[in-house]
Amino acid sequence: MSGEVVAQDHPHLERRLNSFDATLIVMGGIIGTGIFVNPSVVAARAHTTPLILAAWLIGGAIALFGGFVFAELAARRPQVGGLYAYMRDAFHPVVAFGYGWTALLVSQSGGMALAAITFALYFNPLALWHTPAIVSAAAIIAILTAINCFGVREGGVTQNLFMVLKIGVILALIVAGAVVAPVGMSAPPVATSFSGLGILAMLGSALIPVLYAYDGWQTASFMSGELKHPRRTLSHGLVIGVIGVIALYLAVTIVCLRVLGPANLAASSAPATDIMHRAGPVWEWIIAVGVGLSTLGFLSNQMLTSPRIYYAMAEDGDFFRSLAWLHPKTKVPIVAIVVQGIVAIAVTLLGTASQALRDGYQSILDGVTSIDFTFFALAALAVFVFRRRERANAGPVDIEVPGHPYTTAVFGLVSAAVVVYSAIAFPKDTLPCMALLVSGAPAYYLWRRYGAPRASTAEA
Repeated sequence: MSGEVVAQDHPHLERRLNSFDATLIVMGGIIGTGIFVNPSVVAARAHTTPLILAAWLIGGAIALFGGFVFAELAARRPQVGGLYAYMRDAFHPVVAFGYGWTALLVSQSGGMALAAITFALYFNPLALWHTPAIVSAAAIIAILTAINCFGVREGGVTQNLFMVLKIGVILALIVAGAVVAPVGMSAPPVATSFSGLGILAMLGSALIPVLYAYDGWQTASFMSGELKHPRRTLSHGLVIGVIGVIALYLAVTIVCLRVLGPANLAASSAPATDIMHRAGPVWEWIIAVGVGLSTLGFLSNQMLTSPRIYYAMAEDGDFFRSLAWLHPKTKVPIVAIVVQGIVAIAVTLLGTASQALRDGYQSILDGVTSIDFTFFALAALAVFVFRRRERANAGPVDIEVPGHPYTTAVFGLVSAAVVVYSAIAFPKDTLPCMALLVSGAPAYYLWRRYGAPRASTAEA
């Protein structure tokens, strides 16, 4: 067995994280800066209060279905690497390699670069620094990389601190929105068609930014190897964390609609700032700090979770063996953490200018999301695969997808639809990323043929 070989070579990952940590990691992987901006995008596409709320409710239900899917997968396969391990065991190691390949080169590293630049753009003016944003962004990635090298407990505490601060800022926005006077009718109402197809088109368009905002719960599954009692801890953390995010997002949307109204919300480029501005300069400063902290918290979450993908790949012999090395004292994959930090910094520096990165944010987001939702669809399919394969001999798991097969199928089909929509609507952003995903197959077989000797056999 591969686990037996590895145990003789180097120490195991230590299980130091509990249910509270798992829940905050789930929430930290979802909540970034999107909730401070996306309500206006949704309002511009849905136009009316009922449709705006419906989009967030439906998106929340789909996110909860996804949380249930990953909770069952975590209960059935509590190995380190999360989605990587699910793809490997349900389908084939080449599918899992494709996930790790794109995570390192696009989705995880690209998300970190964007988060770091966004943080720097908010932090530098508040700190009265005249350092270029790109320098501050690279520096914060380096700092978080170093913190996570000290141990999973240190990285977890840092992530939890930022997550608690993010929740505090969101609650401050909710309180401010509940007490300030609503804005008068300044933006003209948008003419809308209320035919059946028109409503469905508006709702479908509005769901895209909503699903973007809910994306990220899967990152907690990467930490399975460092969670206490992972079958129960991760399963419960996924469900509780997603429910908590749904509650926060709905509350923010309601106060945005209360204060600004649908038309003004659609016309706003920064609805959270507009609400806090009406509450006073102190509140406006709080939201500026909050957006920076929210972005930093997301970056901290990614730096904590992502290296575990490459650790799992190296454990299987499908990547450089050094990435599976654990420091004998801290018991964390230091080489994998450092490599992730270096790649993220390289992607950040390749942006060349903060303005260019800001303008390209949506383009990169579209490409990253297409990859994420490809594997979400495959995750839903993996539930069917595992259930069929283990029907005769599988014991009970701590949590199963409620309403399966219907809710699982809905989540899988919606995820596939997001990929198709992105390819059609944003081909320049989506197709290069999908091509990189496809390139993972020849890279995998080349590694198998010419790479380092395998330490284990992961193929089914």
